[in-house]
Amino acid sequence: MSRTGKLGLAGTFARAWIDSKLTPLVIAGSLLLGAFAFWKLPREEEPQIIVPMVDVFVQMPGASAREVEERVTKPMEKLLWEIPGVEYIYSTSSPGASTAIVRFLVGQDEEKAIVRLNQKLAANLDLIPPGASQPLVKPRSIDDVPILALTFWSKRYGDFELRRIATQVDDTIKQTPDVSAVALIGGQRREIRITLNQARLAAYNLSPVQVVGALGLSNRRLPAGQFASGNQQFLMEAGQVLRTADDVRSVVAGVASDKPIFVRDVAEVSDGGEEPAQYVRYSEGKGSFPAVTIAAPNLICVRRFGNAVMPQTYANPYRWARKHPRIASGAPYDVGAGASSFRNNHWADEAETAGSGLN
Repeated sequence: MSRTGKLGLAGTFARAWIDSKLTPLVIAGSLLLGAFAFWKLPREEEPQIIVPMVDVFVQMPGASAREVEERVTKPMEKLLWEIPGVEYIYSTSSPGASTAIVRFLVGQDEEKAIVRLNQKLAANLDLIPPGASQPLVKPRSIDDVPILALTFWSKRYGDFELRRIATQVDDTIKQTPDVSAVALIGGQRREIRITLNQARLAAYNLSPVQVVGALGLSNRRLPAGQFASGNQQFLMEAGQVLRTADDVRSVVAGVASDKPIFVRDVAEVSDGGEEPAQYVRYSEGKGSFPAVTIAAPNLICVRRFGNAVMPQTYANPYRWARKHPRIASGAPYDVGAGASSFRNNHWADEAETAGSGLN
């Protein structure tokens, strides 16, 4: 037994499409239109999420951790909580120093947040306790996270030589657009070390303070005037900057018996690498070798797939390295460069493949 009645507007519309031969075509067209829109929609592999974060440092030499907490950290936290948009504050008190990490709400304008924080601190500088320094403000962002690590290693060269090569490449990377602060990790910086001889200082009646003062006076260049000649203006400078160990040895540290006493007479001077504070080693499973790493944040170039915009790490690090004359000349064939992305392994493989051209 069936019961039929008069259909309404919706029922009539549904019956018309159920019996129509156009229904499958409309469904197929809708699916194709959706797939085309998804294919043509510009998208980012790593969308930017703005979360402003600021580090605030205050020094208080000689104070204990408890004193720093009571006199610096807690009053500073109360002021920072008064800033609109602050979500969290993480603070650390240690002997002689206080650190506060201020995190704002997601989506807050980064520049406005930093301006508000600086204004709040500047308006309360009179509340700084005696013995404490003024707050040091350092903004942080996701762009500070390294996405490319370029490592130079060698079987032939040591930490000192690798550092000098990597420094040249570091200067080239900094000229690349959209590159944030570049960090150079490992190796040894150049240092001219002066080791004073106490016995010789006593013999010439000199003190270490006199030697340091003489070096400071000799390591400067100052304007000494100017003159015009032949429709040209000439600027004169007096003094010179100490560049080599021989320059340091030739500095007059004092006078004894009407004779000049040079630095070489009271000290040993050596030119080489500093005492390393960071160690980077490279290993392929058979021993390890000296290495220096360049960490580059926000190192992005754009690759297009159709109409889709995809960020990638710089896939040709050897272009930077080969701009260094020693690498371009083909001398250090032992130097290798490998790159790894901390965010996307796919781009890391491309960068590592390109960097292997230095081996």
